[in-house]
Parts: sequence; C-alpha cells; structure tokens
Amino acid sequence: MKLRHRVKVDSSPLKMAAEPTREWSDEQLKSDDLPKKDVIKFIQDNAAHSFLNEHKLLGNIKNVAKTAKKEQLIIAYNQLFESKRFKGTEPVEEVTEQVKAVKIDEKPKEVKTEIVDEGPPKYTKLVLKKGDKTNFPKKGETVSCWYTGTLEDGTVFDTNIPALARKKKQTKPLSFKVGLGRVIRGWDEALMTMSKGETARLEIEPEWAYGRKGLPDSNPTRIPPNAKLIFEVELVAVD
Repeated sequence: MKLRHRVKVDSSPLKMAAEPTREWSDEQLKSDDLPKKDVIKFIQDNAAHSFLNEHKLLGNIKNVAKTAKKEQLIIAYNQLFESKRFKGTEPVEEVTEQVKAVKIDEKPKEVKTEIVDEGPPKYTKLVLKKGDKTNFPKKGETVSCWYTGTLEDGTVFDTNIPALARKKKQTKPLSFKVGLGRVIRGWDEALMTMSKGETARLEIEPEWAYGRKGLPDSNPTRIPPNAKLIFEVELVAVD
C-alpha cells in the first residue's frame, strides 16, 4: 500500500519538477556583480512555498530585495540545495495551506490604508442638561464624571453618586483619559460629544458596551450577555 501511495503522489503535477542545478559558486554569490534580484528570482522559481515562507522570500521580487540582505539570500540559496526542499516536493494540501497562510499574513498590511465603515454609532444620546458648549474633551484629555448605570429593566448595576452608592465615603467623580480605551467604547465616543457641565442619558448597544460575554462576575449586579446599558452621565470637569 505504501508503494501505491508513493506512485500516486509522484504522479502529481507538483512532483514532476526536476532538481535544479546550482547557478553560482560561493564566490559569485558574494560578488557585487550578482544582483540580489537574480538570487531571489532563482529561489522563488525553485523553492517550495514553505521554504520561501520560512525565509521571508515570498512576494514581489522588488519588495523582497528591499528587505532581504545578501548574506540572508546566500544562506537561503545554500540551504535550498542542502535540504532539497524544491518546488513540487510538498503534497497539494500542504501547498494550499501555505498559500492560505501567506494571504492571511498579508491582509493586515493591505487593511492599514483602508477606511473601515463601521456603520452608525452604537449608542444614542439625550441631553438632559446643557453644558457650556465650549469645553469639549479631546482624545487623551482627562474627564471627570458622575454617573449611574442601569440595565433596561431599571436595575442599577453601578453608580458613584453619593446618595445612591453603597460606599458613600469613597465616592468621587470618575476620572480617566478619554478616547484611549480606558472605558467601554460607548463612553469614549459619547463623552467627546459632551461639553463641560452637560448631563446626558446614554443608551449603549452591546457592541460598544460589554458585548456577547457581559460581566458575569461583576458586583453587586452582573451584566448579562448582549445587554444594552443605560447611563446618566454628568461631565463635571475636562483637564
């Protein structure tokens, strides 16, 4: 059975490539007369996908030449012949997986320059008391707030207002740098639309609150999965 399996694999198109011969001697490789692009092209033409991936030699030859050093290419060239990991020495499935892996690795580089449309904001704001309309917090500035958070059924799960808080002596405005992810995203986004002195009712969707997991271990009241949260927030200071 092993023999039959062997024959089947060898009959694959990926197994038909002949072993390449060395193009250059060590002296020629080290010579400045031999461009890096030529060495890269040879390796890309003759090496297996996994070999190219390991040595970071996949992609456009010009781009690879910018990052790859000549010494690195010489090592890869010699290792290719020592390991005999030439193109066509991998099963079809493995090559497919390598190609997928390379595509996944390259995606973040492409996304960086794209503007992602997230759709409408995941919160609504109702102004209960107007602020000074002048001091709006900017990203990275410190804000201080009084707040009360409730679930949709009216259950208070958190507050720092002395009249309502359980530990009255420890209550003080909540202070943090806004827009840096120190709080749930609904707060970060909404507070930068408020001005000093403003009080607002915020209804925050789960995606910009605690999401699918919620806060099962929070005290005194747990926040269930996929919960919409309602906050009454007073912005008392912007520094």
